[in-house]
Order: sequence, then C-alpha cells, then structure tokens
Amino acid sequence: MGKKRYQCWGVFPSLVSVNWIIISLVWCFPGIGQPSVFDPIPPLEPYPNGGYQDYGLSTETEYTLGAGDRIRVTVFPVEEFSGEYQILVDGTLSLPLLGTFPIEGFTLSQLTQYLTQQYSLYVKRPAVTVSLVAPRPLKLAISGEINSPGSYLLPIEGGQKFPTLTQLIQQAGGLTTVADLDNVQIKRKFKGETLLLTLNLWDLLKQGQLEQDITLRDGDQIIIPTEETIDVGQTRLLSDANFGITANQEINVAVVGEVYRPGSYRVIPENTASSSAGGTIRRQPPRLTLAVQLAGGIKPLADVRQVELRRYNRDGSQQTIAVDLWNLLQTGNIEQDIILQEGDTIIIPTAENLSPEESEPLAAASFSPATIRINVVGEVRSPGTVEVPPNTPLNQGILAAGGFDERRSDSATVELVRLNPNGTVTKRDIEIDLSQGIAQGDNPILRNNDVVIVNRNLLTVASDTLTTIFSPLGALTGFINFFNLFDND
Repeated sequence: MGKKRYQCWGVFPSLVSVNWIIISLVWCFPGIGQPSVFDPIPPLEPYPNGGYQDYGLSTETEYTLGAGDRIRVTVFPVEEFSGEYQILVDGTLSLPLLGTFPIEGFTLSQLTQYLTQQYSLYVKRPAVTVSLVAPRPLKLAISGEINSPGSYLLPIEGGQKFPTLTQLIQQAGGLTTVADLDNVQIKRKFKGETLLLTLNLWDLLKQGQLEQDITLRDGDQIIIPTEETIDVGQTRLLSDANFGITANQEINVAVVGEVYRPGSYRVIPENTASSSAGGTIRRQPPRLTLAVQLAGGIKPLADVRQVELRRYNRDGSQQTIAVDLWNLLQTGNIEQDIILQEGDTIIIPTAENLSPEESEPLAAASFSPATIRINVVGEVRSPGTVEVPPNTPLNQGILAAGGFDERRSDSATVELVRLNPNGTVTKRDIEIDLSQGIAQGDNPILRNNDVVIVNRNLLTVASDTLTTIFSPLGALTGFINFFNLFDND
C-alpha cells in the first residue's frame, strides 16, 4: 500500500487538471469495500424460454454492438474521457483508464450501465452516455423461396437507417410464386440467446401492418418457407407487390402435349406502359398463355380444362397445379393464367371428345395459333398452301385461293380431306354455296392442314380427255410436216 501511495504522489506534479487530481486521489486511496479492479461484465438478461411472442415483447429488438461499430462515449464531468471509439475486430473496446474489455453483443443501454458502474470507481456520480455514430454494415442470410438466396452485406443508409425485411427481399431478387408469406421466419441472436421471430407479410400487403416489416440486425437469418397449397389469387396479388414476384429476366419453361411446337422455350417478361411522371416501364411476369403461344398454340383437340403446371420448389419438392383455361375463356378469370417461374413444365392433354360449340371459341383464343394452313388444290385461280385465320369456313378458304376457275371448276361440290389427331384420314364430299353462312354440313370450319379439292366440271373433263387422246396425233402430224419441208427443198 505504501509503495502504491508513493507512486501516486509522484504523479501529482505532472497533473494540470483538477479532475485528474481527484481521480488520482480516488484511485490511490480506494474506499473500504470498494473494488480496485474491474468487476465482471454484468450478465446479459435473455428473453424467457417462451420467446418474444409469449410475453408480448416487440420484434424490434435493440441494436447490439459488434466489430466495426463506431460509438461516442461522453463522461461528465471528466471531458478527457469523452470521445469517439471504434469497436475492434475481436469485439473489444479500449477506453481511457478502463483499458480494453469485450463488449460484443452489448446493447447501448447495457454498455451505458456498465461504463457508469466502472467510472463510478474513480469519479463521484459520473453521467455516462453512449451513442451510435456509425453502425457496421449488416451481414444477412436469406434462404427458401427467394430468387437469389444467399448472403448479403447491406450498408446502413445515412449512418442510422437500418434496412427492413422487404428491402432485403428486393435485394435478393424478389419472391418465388410459392412463397409462404404467413410464416416468414427470422433467426436472431440477442442478449445471449437465439430468437425465432415469425412474421406475416400478408398482413402487410392486405392490411398495411408496418410492424410486420421489421428492421434487420447484423447476423439475421431469414427463411421464406414453401406454400403447400398455391392460391392463384394470392399469387396475382404477390406479383403487384414491390417486394414480390419480379420480372427482370427471362425464364426457361417447357411446353408439351397438344401444341404445335412442343419443347423448351425462353419466355420474356412483357413490358407495360407506366403512368408515372418518370415514364418508367413496368415489366409483367410471364404467364402460362404466353408460353403456349410460343409453342405454336394449342391443337384442335387440346383439353384446355385439364392443363397441368408442374413446378419444382427450392426444397426439391414438386407441385402440380391444375389450370382451367376454358374457365378463362368463358368467365374472364385471369387467375387461371398462372404466373410462371423458372423450370416450369406445362402439359396440355388431349381431349377425348370436343364439341363443335367448343372448338370455335378455342380457335379464336389468344393461346391458339394466329393463322392456320390449308391446301386448296384443283380448279381454283391460285392453288397451293394458303394461310387463313382460325375459324375460317370452307367457302372463305376457297376465296383465299382466288376462288373457283369459272371455266373449268365444278363449283357445286368440293372434297374436304382431313388428317385426324389419331392418324386416320376422313374425306367428305360437300355441296358448297358461296353465299351460305357457316354450317357444319355444307360450309364447315376449316382446321389446320385441311386439304380442299376443287374438281373439274364435265365439260372440262371431256375437253381434257380429247386433248389427251389427240395430242399424239398432233405430234405425228407435225413430225410429217417437218420432213415435207426438206422434200420440197
């Protein structure tokens, strides 16, 4: 004790501040029962085992300090101890008189309490305040039904504005179409324990509950689970959300079954004009009917009531979504036009029996071919392959080939040859009247690859027969006349 006091008195001549003299006296002559070394860091008080939900605690937990944070410590009345300090990479902080000690995981209020306790050993009733000057960037992880899962390093905007959950989702490329927003989970380390926060982002979208869009903390792990049963209505709402389904890149899908060009296709998001003053163009996520159009459209016997969409989730499982495009045509239910995502497979089955009443609306649908090809041969002005719109009747198909050759054609009866989906061929003789409206009997709707044969009339048949018979005699007469010419010479 005597040696310590001697050292202290030897310091006094070099001190110029009254505050330093007071502090030196307190340090040299510690009070009875007062510790001369640091007490252990006060233990953190974690939430009870039930978690924040069972005790009505807020999801907006306090900020915990860590390596890289820059703080300001103010100690009154000793201004020499005040200043800005950086928390080192090992999570420790160095302060005058107190030295170096760990503060990783402290909240600002805990650090203030601790520093007040420690400085009270040297200063009578110190007033300590701690503020965050420059928080460290947040290292976050997001997984599940997100377009770009992984680890992200987000800076703190303006030094104080922490990113929210929806901002991280936007940064990660938006959600997939099977994201379960009712049970978004966040794992967070706080006060010595790992909290599991469960959020409902549907409450944010439908009711505007901002408390569901919490601010994030360093080390948060966000998990977007998979929805077991897809609600196409919610998927449409999700496509309109600013953090929902994005449309910034092409996707690869497969279309098989009753389409004209089955295979794999790159589907490009559609651009729609924006009404904003800046003139920003908004891109709509690609939908099922667009992919069917790229595959050449549906065939005449496509069963649009039983379309299947097979989709792989992030967890490796597969979902099968039933789509009724006939409902879309009849009621305008756009929810049946499912939003696609990468890797989807669209299956168009074959209908066992399709009535003529259904074939006409299907032929005019947007997911049907824009044109069909028919072959008109025989006695027309421009025989050959002709492209006509869907639902074109027989008489208009003939007119598209230039109409009947009035001198040679039999305009009363034509032949219609049709290749059926099962590989069989049917042939019909049809009595046609160009002034007749659409009728299944004498003016049917044409289908892709139909062949229309316009035969010759009786006079043309007789004339062509005589020409065929006498053409050899004409050739022989010409040969004889040729030699007679040389004999005369």
